[in-house]
Amino acid sequence: MSIGELMNLYEDGELDIHPEFQRFFRWTDDQQSKFIESMFLGIPIPSIFVSQREDGIWDVIDGLQRLSTIFQFAGILKNEDNIPYPPSVLTKTKYLPSLENKKWDAKSDPPNSLTPSQRIYLKRQKFDIKIVKKTSDPEIKYELFQRINSLGTKLSDQELRNCMLIMADKSFYDWMAALSEYIPFQNCVCLSDNDIFEQYDKELVLRFFIFKNIESDTLGEQKNISEFINDNAISYTNSNIFNRELEGQIFKKTFDLLNETLSESSFKKFNAEKNRFEGKFLVTTFEATSIGIASNIERWSNSGLPLDRLTEILKQKARELWQDPIYLSSIGRGARFNTRARTIIPIGKRIFVP
Repeated sequence: MSIGELMNLYEDGELDIHPEFQRFFRWTDDQQSKFIESMFLGIPIPSIFVSQREDGIWDVIDGLQRLSTIFQFAGILKNEDNIPYPPSVLTKTKYLPSLENKKWDAKSDPPNSLTPSQRIYLKRQKFDIKIVKKTSDPEIKYELFQRINSLGTKLSDQELRNCMLIMADKSFYDWMAALSEYIPFQNCVCLSDNDIFEQYDKELVLRFFIFKNIESDTLGEQKNISEFINDNAISYTNSNIFNRELEGQIFKKTFDLLNETLSESSFKKFNAEKNRFEGKFLVTTFEATSIGIASNIERWSNSGLPLDRLTEILKQKARELWQDPIYLSSIGRGARFNTRARTIIPIGKRIFVP
């Protein structure tokens, strides 16, 4: 299909390139210019993968940056609020340095504008389009997206997962992302700047809901943590059972309590010799502690105990977790997440009872 045809489909609303993804995928000006240069040089362009929705619209699974680069250069690219981006201006390239400062159609600046014949040349360039038909299993779209975009990419698992969730149900992604920014939660997990940059806080929100709601004895069948989170997160987007309002309340009550009592010590190792919590955030402690408290949150909320007493009790229970021999033997290096979670989550539920 020619670029001109794809531009028409985009402007008619029949091609969705998911502008929300720009926060995760973003080529530099030089990368965009190099791509336009490649088209002028006649270098073959990799296939574009799309999924055909029930309404006939094509969802772009792979090819976001190639298409958005062309659309922005041509001045038709819009953001997720349907506001046009400023048309891009090319930078100097290796083989066609004269492309520097070139624009698609600058009537007020002819020397820095592509000629009509150059615009026609680009619009007649063709992409090979691979279509996942509407009759296919809808989960194939997410599987294909994950596989294609995890090959040779620098994105984290969660950044790819974010894109999958936006494709499946943007309202779910927005809900989950808002919870990840909840201040009491952020205070308790104390993640590094790099973890925040790679969206690890959003992964922890998903882990919280998944491990809270799944039956522990079913975890033995799971082998890959990333695929496990992907599958469960996608299932929540179209679930009539997963009650977002209720789950959100439990999440906030859990981290309100932790923030008021253990705060930044919530998910750190307890050093018995020094009688203090220390070190960095530990995901195993997060799973055992947060799920343990969440599973008993109504009892904690209705305990009627003063804050100082709640703090004393929860610190004691956090110390008990680090004194449990089964917990300690399940979190060592090399422990698989399925056997670990199947063991430590029930321990957390048992220990963190008011």
